[in-house]
Amino acid sequence: MLLAGGDGPLLDAARAAGARTIRLALLDNALSPLRALAALRELLKALRETAPDLIHAHSAKAGALGRVAGWLLGIPVVYTVHGFAFKAAAPARQRLISRCMEWLLAPLAARLICVAQGERALAASLPIPAARVRVIRNGIADSSARATPGAPLRRIVMVARLAAPKRADLLIRAFARAALPDCELVLAGVGPQMATLQSLADNVAPGRVRFAGPVTDVPALLASAQAFALASDHEGFPLSVLEAMRAGLPVVASDLPGIREQLDSGASGLLVAGDDEHAWTAALARLADNPTLRETLGRNARTRWAREFGLAPMADATWTIYQQALAGKPGAARAAASTGAGGQ
Repeated sequence: MLLAGGDGPLLDAARAAGARTIRLALLDNALSPLRALAALRELLKALRETAPDLIHAHSAKAGALGRVAGWLLGIPVVYTVHGFAFKAAAPARQRLISRCMEWLLAPLAARLICVAQGERALAASLPIPAARVRVIRNGIADSSARATPGAPLRRIVMVARLAAPKRADLLIRAFARAALPDCELVLAGVGPQMATLQSLADNVAPGRVRFAGPVTDVPALLASAQAFALASDHEGFPLSVLEAMRAGLPVVASDLPGIREQLDSGASGLLVAGDDEHAWTAALARLADNPTLRETLGRNARTRWAREFGLAPMADATWTIYQQALAGKPGAARAAASTGAGGQ
């Protein structure tokens, strides 16, 4: 069963798979305490009606509300943090709020899943026993869509929400400076910065940056490109990079712990430190000038994805965590069987 805030591809996928779904109208990313309290009431009502044996919560706000709800109802909670918001690169107010919330709520998780080793290092500062923390790296299912990175460079793609901590502005400026002939930059995604980014693109790279909006077929878009880029101030273990690796694309991305882990410290892509526009320009130009490098990095990325980041390893490891979280609970055998089948 899936309880989700708002609409989106995950909700659609769950429905298509035949899973029971409940849309929580009040669960969103707003920071309002009153709205969070209302969302908690809505969540508690849904949980009382469905009586799950286990809650698996993802991301910051849902993770916070899920852990509180589980504590109130006596339901064990597995919490996957996709990227702690108290990283040094995050804004000061966000860091303070996030650290306080994670510190207070950490003991309420039966198990804490981190998506990268860098996130686990941050979790070590929280009051939760190390035995209850596990790294399970993100994985995605395979796709038949493949890129041809050795072809002439005609398209660079970034798939991301157009909002902080993503740095589409940095990528646009670097792309403009690189002056890549006959190449377009495609930004797939929406967000509150779209209008500002469109204005920037019109000024520095007129007619060369395309805003694709909410793309429904990301594999096909990636297969049409010869390179992928992701500029960001901080990340966990971004799925967009895994999607690019799966497509066999060379990746140029911010040198952040999770991305470094994905790209094998640069063996499967180019890592750019900090927000240095000149370094980003040089990285894009390096890919543009060397089709053999694009082919090599793309092949390495695809091989690493197939070996490390498929769906099965993530699912198997998560299933083990469910069994551990349910161990010793009344009806644990029945709960484990139904959870393994995707039920409550």
